[in-house]
Amino acid sequence: MTAARTADVRRPRRVLALLAAVTLAGAVAFCVVGLTGNIEYALGIRLRRITAMAVVGVAIGYSSVLFQTVTNNRILTPQIMGFDSLFVLVQTLIVYFAGAIALSSADPKALFLLQAGVMVAFAFALHRWLFDRNSRDLYLLVLVGVIFGTLFASLSSLASRLINPNDFVALQDSLFASFNSVDESLLWFSAILLVLLCGLGTRLFRKLDVVALGRDTAIGLGVNHRSVVNRSLVIVAVLVSVSTALVGPVTFLGVLVANLARQLTRTFRHAVVVPAASLLAVATLTLGQLVLEQILGTDTALSVVVNFGGGLYFIALLVRESTRR
Repeated sequence: MTAARTADVRRPRRVLALLAAVTLAGAVAFCVVGLTGNIEYALGIRLRRITAMAVVGVAIGYSSVLFQTVTNNRILTPQIMGFDSLFVLVQTLIVYFAGAIALSSADPKALFLLQAGVMVAFAFALHRWLFDRNSRDLYLLVLVGVIFGTLFASLSSLASRLINPNDFVALQDSLFASFNSVDESLLWFSAILLVLLCGLGTRLFRKLDVVALGRDTAIGLGVNHRSVVNRSLVIVAVLVSVSTALVGPVTFLGVLVANLARQLTRTFRHAVVVPAASLLAVATLTLGQLVLEQILGTDTALSVVVNFGGGLYFIALLVRESTRR
């Protein structure tokens, strides 16, 4: 019995160490495999891309675990709130009113601030509208987010049908997550913001461990449930908005890494699950991009493959949850 307990205690550490080793190996391989020509120039580009993958991966893994905890649902992800659809709508409206040339020639900093600002403003407006009223049902917030996401997707579809066919082709290219043309100044700004937000979120880990037991249990154990949920949702909203505005939407990566992290670590502690999900996300992005570019030799956007695999995993989760009931 003692040996079994010791193994259970050591398992999360071993899983984290293994994930860290795989992530580091994937990052090194991505930087050096197939490196030709001007080594210094090519390595600089790859380092910038790997940094973008790390920022986006950590943001997605971190925010997904927190969001699933406060909603007490392992199927939901922050993207269900309509952030991806809002990103697509902003891109589509720019092309609709100003043309694809305006989108491609726009200042990356201005475009980033516009997209991130709109998504953060939407999240805060939605949060304030619902939580400042008498209703405190978190699922109402999720439901309204889903409705707005559907509305944004419908408006995007309508606008895309009215634009020039050539502009439509350029628009479609901009809607897939890409790590090839990330502005360096925006990347470092996002990295600094990520560190600050993760630092704030880490202080909530112990309380989130209790929140995961349920609202009534958390309140009974002396945790200010509403305060923890509010602060967590703010962190989630900013992380998702920044990562989406930086490279584009990667819809199903969050649900994939958050659930795999829990299955691998077999623990509820956020101090373990959050780093595991973040490492899984970074490893998925780096190794996936390495396989696509160096082994398969294709220019296919990694987000397409991730969304396909994550979508299948999402369906499997739905089927499993339905069979349990």
